[in-house]
Amino acid sequence: MSSESVLGTGSNATERGPRRALGWGFFLSELAVLFRRRRTWAMLAALAAVPILIAVAIRLTDGGDGRGPAFLDRITQNGLFVGLSALAVAIPLFLPLTVGVVAGDSVAGEASTGTLRYLLVSPVGRIRLLIVKFAAAAVFCLAATLTVTVAGILIGLALFPVGPVALISGDTVSVAESLLRSLLIAIYVTLGLLGLAAIGLFISTLTDAPVGAMAATVVVSIVAQVLGQLSQTEWLHPWLFSYYWLDFGDLLRQPIEWSSFGANALLQLAYVAVFGALAYGRFATKDVLS
Repeated sequence: MSSESVLGTGSNATERGPRRALGWGFFLSELAVLFRRRRTWAMLAALAAVPILIAVAIRLTDGGDGRGPAFLDRITQNGLFVGLSALAVAIPLFLPLTVGVVAGDSVAGEASTGTLRYLLVSPVGRIRLLIVKFAAAAVFCLAATLTVTVAGILIGLALFPVGPVALISGDTVSVAESLLRSLLIAIYVTLGLLGLAAIGLFISTLTDAPVGAMAATVVVSIVAQVLGQLSQTEWLHPWLFSYYWLDFGDLLRQPIEWSSFGANALLQLAYVAVFGALAYGRFATKDVLS
């Protein structure tokens, strides 16, 4: 991959030109810049490939030997489980990787192309800039999660029978309700990624090299998950932003168990508050106008 495509130079530098700074204009402009990039669509396409590969592999092997990620053994009975199994595969690595790229590039990318000073000369303000950058990263988190979920549902419909879904609690729900629960799970996973997005935003304020910020954010996600697997750091587990990432199974019970959803939201909110404050503390004193 060329340095131009990674660092967002070339055509991306033009896209990062002065934007409307007031009201929703700046936020919508930021989203337009993010989703016009070929890199963004390449990452979403890679995420969509995860459920497709899983479904094709299961179809060709008639279900395999039953080993693998959660819900994998249920796919042949109901294609709606493809999306859930794909999320279980994507959460530890693929989703954090794409979020790390977007969040790590948020401020450092602007600094590396020299457009950050133009944004701050216009009446944006540093707080508003950070809020918009984080909000855009949050929208990408939702888009990435929905990409995996929707691609899984569509390929499941194409390759496997679909019908009422048997929950892990033993109850059965209709296809319509199962689709609604898939949406709730996508929201749950999106919430779980917000803490990492906030960390990436903070790291992005520390450097003018977006590749370094991206890599550091991904490394943080890997370290958190490694620590979460060690019994020696068990006391630390509930404080890790990745602690609830794979607990979306509680949304597949009847009635829905909301405790992990609420705990996940509160934990991510704490990370957003702490690293948002750190990002502002760093960015408020950063010289970007010289």
